[in-house]
Amino acid sequence: MKLVFATNNKHKLNEVQDLLPKDIEILTLEDIGCHEEIEETAATLEGNAKIKTDHVKNLYGYDCFGDDTGLEVEALNGAPGVYSARYAGEEATFNDNVQKLLGAMQGIQNRKARFRTVISLYLGGRQFFFEGICDGFIETSVSGNKGFGYDPVFRPRGFDKTFAEMDLHEKGLISHRGLAVKKLVEFLKNQV
Repeated sequence: MKLVFATNNKHKLNEVQDLLPKDIEILTLEDIGCHEEIEETAATLEGNAKIKTDHVKNLYGYDCFGDDTGLEVEALNGAPGVYSARYAGEEATFNDNVQKLLGAMQGIQNRKARFRTVISLYLGGRQFFFEGICDGFIETSVSGNKGFGYDPVFRPRGFDKTFAEMDLHEKGLISHRGLAVKKLVEFLKNQV
C-alpha cells in the first residue's frame, strides 16, 4: 500500500516511518510534486490535519494522511495547543518556542501537560481520524538533544527522562504520535 504523508517535517517523517510496517510505503509531498506550503488555519488539531489531507486529495488525487500535534499545558489553560509550532511567533524556531514556554511556566507548581496528535486519513474516498495522547510534565529546564520541538522539556508520565533523552524507537512506543500511528496501522491492516 502506498500513502502520501502530508508533511514537510523530516523529524515527523522519520518518526512515522520507524513505526509503520514495511508493506506500507510512504510518499512525501516532494515525491508527488507538492511544493506549496499547506496553511494550517484551523482552530483545532483535527481541522489542521483535515486541511492537509484535503489539500493532497483534492489537488493531487492520492490517498494520504496528515497530522497535527499540540502541547497542552494544564496551568496555561491548554496553551500552546494548536499554536504549538508558532507559540513564539510565525518565524519561531523550536528553541524559541521552548524558551517562551519555560518563561511562561516560571514559578508555576502545576507542571502537568500532555501532547496530543490527531491523524486524518483519506482512503478510498472516505476520511477517518485517529488520536494519540501522552500525559506528562514540563521540566524546569532543557534536558537531552534528541527529537525536536518541546521534546527537551517534556517528561512523559512514569519516566525519569524527557523525550529528547530517548531514542526514536523508545519514544515511538509511548509518544502521542506513536499511539496515533498505531491506531492508523491497525485500521490499515484491516483494509488490506
